[in-house]
Amino acid sequence: MLQIPKIHLIVPLLDGTDDLTLNHAVGSIAGTARPGKEGNIGIAGHRDGFFRGLKDVKLGDSIELRTVKGTDKYVVDQIRIVKPDNVSVLKPRPSSSLTLVTCYPFYFIGSAPQRYVVMASLERETSSGSRISIPGPEPQHTTNNKEKR
Repeated sequence: MLQIPKIHLIVPLLDGTDDLTLNHAVGSIAGTARPGKEGNIGIAGHRDGFFRGLKDVKLGDSIELRTVKGTDKYVVDQIRIVKPDNVSVLKPRPSSSLTLVTCYPFYFIGSAPQRYVVMASLERETSSGSRISIPGPEPQHTTNNKEKR
């Protein structure tokens, strides 16, 4: 289950990104890390469905990924707008991470020309209950002007 408390989202995570899957859940992007494993976990969702609320997510917000083995917590450190063919956002990052992808603009009619990308780094809880962040890139909110055209 994917949970984003700020936008009150709790949604199942299924394998794949075909329309049938994304009409009922969000989907794992092929070629990215699996939940609970190290790497960059890529998750896609429809902008007019479960991921509409991503427009309200901000840097520093938390994202939780629950599996049968437990809950991993992530902190949003980048929000980007990219072209659909820019898959570099799915590459592994310096620390375990989660990348959410949806079409953009959110209210565009038809096939959207861009992708809205929310990137988050894994945060771990210590045995004392305090939290530590795994070192990752500095928080960024970027839009490449070339990619907006």
